Formats: sequence, structure tokens, C-alpha cells
Amino acid sequence: MGRPARRAARLWRDAAGDGDAGPDRARHGDARSRRGACVSDGDRALESRDDPLRERLISSEVLRRSRILEFRIDTIESADGHRSTRDIAGHPGGVCVVAIDPDDRVLLVRQWRHAAGQALLEIPAGTLDREPDGSIEDHAGAAARELEEETGSRAGSWRYLGAFYTAPGFTSELMHLYLATELEAVHAGGLQPDEDERLELQPLPFDDAVAMVDRGELPDAKTIAGLLLVARLRARGAT
Repeated sequence: MGRPARRAARLWRDAAGDGDAGPDRARHGDARSRRGACVSDGDRALESRDDPLRERLISSEVLRRSRILEFRIDTIESADGHRSTRDIAGHPGGVCVVAIDPDDRVLLVRQWRHAAGQALLEIPAGTLDREPDGSIEDHAGAAARELEEETGSRAGSWRYLGAFYTAPGFTSELMHLYLATELEAVHAGGLQPDEDERLELQPLPFDDAVAMVDRGELPDAKTIAGLLLVARLRARGAT
């Protein structure tokens, strides 16, 4: 990552156009102040301060900060006064895109995932960048950027489908999901991934991709969530 957020915003404006009712844009503002620069609205967006199950943060020990993550041990206190610790990976959040071309193919990318020990077929996705002041970029712009970099395409129509936590037991990562249609290829020379990424673009008929999910052949959570949600919307005539 690391590209300026204003480039992402430009890509979004180019993709959406003046007449497109694009997705609501999250305002992250000072969301990082509570636990450091890696904290985004992933820590706050869905929490309820009146929830009796809420755990109160007592202290936080940062073990290490990487380019993306903040590894820390949080000491928390439950409503009954019991204290315990939580191992946390703070994350700025991410975006993923179900991109469907005019031939009703969904654009998937195949890449090696070291943690999984195998190459996975996934929908385009990426991590939200940080501004020089430490704030987190707008996820709408990030979605447009990731789509262009990983597939070489821009979308004429965008729809925000919501957000979900990827692994709330240990990380604050909140993934924002988009549906992109009216695709247009803009990079005749191929994909433009990050320097440390090696990608293969593999468009598949949408129904075939959903069938692969049904057979357990796409073991990537965001891809499963995105494809099944869009399939459900289609079945209801809501796309």
C-alpha cells in the first residue's frame, strides 16, 4: 500500500461519475486515538456502550508495530469485575470487491497466501492506507484503487453492500464490501499490483463461482461472503 489517499479519491470520482449514487463514505477521523495508529472504526463502529457484555479496557501493551498491524496485549475488565487479557492484532481495515463484467463473469484473482500455504482464488481486496497525519483513507476510494490495480478495470457503477469483521476474536479488521459493475478495462499492459504481490486474473461465470463456493472450492472468507451475498440479492431481484 502506501499510495496517497487523494489518488484513491480521484479513482473513485472517475469510476462513480457525478450521477452515481455511490456508497456512503465512512469518516474515520480520530478513531485511532484510543489505541494507536492501527485502530480504525473496526474497533468502534459496531460496539454498544450499553451492552452488559461489554469489556472495559484497563491497559494496553503494544508489543510491535508493523507496516499494517499493531500487535498488543489488552487487559480488560468485565461487568462483574473480572480481569483478563486479550491478544489483539490492530488493523486499519480493508475493502473487497465483487466485480462483474458485461459477460456476467466475476473477476477473481489468484495469489499465493503464505499463511495458508497455498494459492487462493479470491475477489479483489486490499488494506486501507494511512494518510501522513495517521488517519485512515476513505474505503470507497480504496475499493476503486484495488479494483484497478488487481484487475486492470474501472467500474461505472458501485454499490456498497456493508461491512463485516474478518476474525473478531483477535483482530479489529473491518472489511468493507462493494459490488462493482459496468466494468471497463483501462490497463492494456496488464495488472498493476503492489511490488510484493504476484497475481493472476481469472474471470469466471458468476454462477460457476457460486457453485465453487457450494462445493467448498473457494476457502477464502471474504470471497464466500461476497459471492453468496450478491447471489442472494440477485435471487431477490435486488441487483
